[in-house]
Amino acid sequence: MLMCPQCKFENPSANKFCQSCGASLTHKVCPECSTEVPVNAQLCHNCGAECGTVWQAIITKSETGNCELRIGNEKEHRTKEQDVPETAYTSAISLLQLTIGSYLDPKQRYQLLESLPDVKENISNAEISVKVLDCQPYQISPIEVMLANGQQPSVELSGTSHLAQAYIILQSPSHPSIPAIHDVWQQYDMQVLLIEDRSDWQYLLDLWQAETTSTLQILDCMYRMTKLWTLLETVNCRQSLLDLSNLRLDQDQTLALQRLYVESINQQPNMACSREGQGKILARKPLTIKALGQVWQTLYRQSQCTQFGSIINVLEDLESDKIQTVEQLRWRIEEIANELETPMMTTSDPMEETSTTAPTILQLDDLEDVSGDKDNVPTIVLSMQLSSLDDAGLTDVGSQRNHNEDSFGIDTKIYKQELPHKRVVQARGLYILCDGMGGHAGGEVASELAVTTLREYFAQHWISDQIPSQNMLYEAVYLANEAIYEVNQQESRAGINRMGTTLVMLLIQGTQAAVAHVGDSRLYRFTHQQGLEQITVDHEVGQREIYRGVEPSIAYARPDAYQLTQALGPRDQNSVYPDVEFLEITEDSLFILVSDGLSDNELLEIHGKNLLVPLLSSGANLEQGVTELIDLANQYNGHDNITAIIVRVKLCPNYGESHNS
Repeated sequence: MLMCPQCKFENPSANKFCQSCGASLTHKVCPECSTEVPVNAQLCHNCGAECGTVWQAIITKSETGNCELRIGNEKEHRTKEQDVPETAYTSAISLLQLTIGSYLDPKQRYQLLESLPDVKENISNAEISVKVLDCQPYQISPIEVMLANGQQPSVELSGTSHLAQAYIILQSPSHPSIPAIHDVWQQYDMQVLLIEDRSDWQYLLDLWQAETTSTLQILDCMYRMTKLWTLLETVNCRQSLLDLSNLRLDQDQTLALQRLYVESINQQPNMACSREGQGKILARKPLTIKALGQVWQTLYRQSQCTQFGSIINVLEDLESDKIQTVEQLRWRIEEIANELETPMMTTSDPMEETSTTAPTILQLDDLEDVSGDKDNVPTIVLSMQLSSLDDAGLTDVGSQRNHNEDSFGIDTKIYKQELPHKRVVQARGLYILCDGMGGHAGGEVASELAVTTLREYFAQHWISDQIPSQNMLYEAVYLANEAIYEVNQQESRAGINRMGTTLVMLLIQGTQAAVAHVGDSRLYRFTHQQGLEQITVDHEVGQREIYRGVEPSIAYARPDAYQLTQALGPRDQNSVYPDVEFLEITEDSLFILVSDGLSDNELLEIHGKNLLVPLLSSGANLEQGVTELIDLANQYNGHDNITAIIVRVKLCPNYGESHNS
């Protein structure tokens, strides 16, 4: 099956165009120059930019005595004594003799981009890592299908196969620090595993060496490594943390692993701590938390970063076994962090907030606590600050309407200050979405008038560096209502001809957010930790009945269940009761404002997760993400106008400027 890159519709493998949205399944658009290039091209023929889908292939010797090929439900089995045709299998030796441009698999999908090293003399213990180009990137691999459906993959592996099993077990949006598994198969007596290619990601050592890196940032890295230690212990892969060349940074400068390494059961190498894999400690002993201390010592030594007393004491206590558990180590790191920064007190009233930073728990959203006792797991308390604020919006008439009554507005102001030892980002954003009603020359007028009135109000009154107060939000909404109401009165509109609009509005100042809404346009929030949350509650008859104590199934069985109970414009402000809410942003978040053309039929709840998860990354294109949301709504709904705004808020600890290393 071919997965359409635009609408995620599954197409037969022979299709050249998506059956749902018509997108090409044989060509893609170059991200640099927008030239159309074949999907199996590594480089754009026009500008030379990287366009291909590249995976990291890990080739290992299988311990099974049989020659097996098991990919999904496909299976062939022959013993070594049987004659195995070269067309079906590639022997271990010939597999390792492949050259650049050759295909790694019998189906000729994965093409070698690098030469294989000469390991023929010790083939039984060989493990080779090499880049491959996916020549059929829209083809869904069997293991991806099974993981997407929540099934246990039917790939049966032995010997080194628990490496593949480790990737499978840890495959989760909650673990972005672990590379994603793409495919795995056994080819004659060799196992081939394909994972996300992170070979070009920045080294963690680079961060430690940077003059702008503070002690608190280093403590952040150390704390994340202890969390990863606990996670990796469940799959016997703690060794992955002990090679500096394997410790990388993602686009958000967060700790990540290039790949996983499985420890031997009885004897494990204590550490391998050089950036390029040299200078490994060869002594084999049971692996303990002491190994992390040795890695940190090497990081300090190679980065020439200054150690101070508290950290030196921790490293000494690790070496002398005074710290023996990862829980003890976390507590010590937390104590040091608290010495460096006194946590701010949380204020209950957002209007009293005088800072654009918010006190919160240091977000380790990429690591679930697998220790089982969350109450005993320490957390570093740091104030968080805004790292970046990005947004994109789009509206579409839909597939069944002839005019668009939706309107939206985005006003974002970002101030950045870069100093030798400090980076400051101050930002505010105003995001408005309105779904008009009243027919042609009515609904679109009302929605546009509401957006214009609100933008002008906040341009004039939002002049401080604090989130607007509740009274300001009410005043703004009432002014928008009054503007539409006056037009209705002047034009003597009556009944269903009176124009009006829904409203959902989001305001962001630093790590504070405010929400105001009237009607059934919605605001959602998506995070790694909480998933998708609906923030607003629709103002409609069915929901009103639920508030009165009616069972939801009965409330929404009414023929008027989805009729609006509130809107801007048809009536004066005495009949408008906007909902206003204040939110504290404590982790990287997506805020999604949508009209009911997108939210109907629980579209986001059912189909949105796979689309939203990648958008949390700083490198993801929000414009493309909004387009895909619109396409999704046209595919599954399409009965109404469709509008969406996506706002991405990225945070980082507020390390301050007085604790630089």
